[in-house]
Amino acid sequence: MKAHTDKTYDAQLDDLRNKLLSLGGKVETGIATSMRALQERDSKLAEQVIASDREVNRLEVEIDEACRRLLVLRQPAASDLRFITTALKIVVDLERIGDLAVNVAERAIDLNQSPPLRPVHDLTKLAQLCQQQVRAALDAFVDGDPTGAEAVIQHDELVDSIYHNLFNELLALMMEDPRNIRRANSLLFVAKHLERLADHATNVAEMVIYMVRGTDVRHPGSRASKSVPPA
Repeated sequence: MKAHTDKTYDAQLDDLRNKLLSLGGKVETGIATSMRALQERDSKLAEQVIASDREVNRLEVEIDEACRRLLVLRQPAASDLRFITTALKIVVDLERIGDLAVNVAERAIDLNQSPPLRPVHDLTKLAQLCQQQVRAALDAFVDGDPTGAEAVIQHDELVDSIYHNLFNELLALMMEDPRNIRRANSLLFVAKHLERLADHATNVAEMVIYMVRGTDVRHPGSRASKSVPPA
């Protein structure tokens, strides 16, 4: 009976992990598709991203329920408890990344109604880096790799730097010609959505470090890092 119970428990943990990976894959696809919609001026692609958000929301609810069932009905060991509590936090960030991809898609649809601005190269660079951040954070989670997670946290400064350069570039476009203001302002919103998206990837990376090492590295400088005993 105990062996059967253990196998059921392991299967539930595997199912939770697979749901998280499925959610991660969907939000990654959402980011890439929304940026294609913007760059290729393809509103149909943008509409696909908006429609797919229902599936992202459904998975978020399923993951929440799975975590709560495990916490209520089981007595997880320390390492499993960290995994489950990490899942509860990661799912919020992944769902928010999906929402931000939808925001980019909505901006793409709006921008497609007007003539394009001249290419803004830092926007492409920012989008690529933010997608890399999300992918690297998810890879760190899958592999239980705190070193990879630390690299995501370190690269967030580069994201911020590119975002500020892009902000100045778009501001210059507005000052250059008032007719650019509305479209450049929409691109500023896209840039901000991407920057926030990368912040959520950093949150995921921080939780990976907690899951593996039991060390809370959030909000450095505000307090000493706290560790929990290893499993």
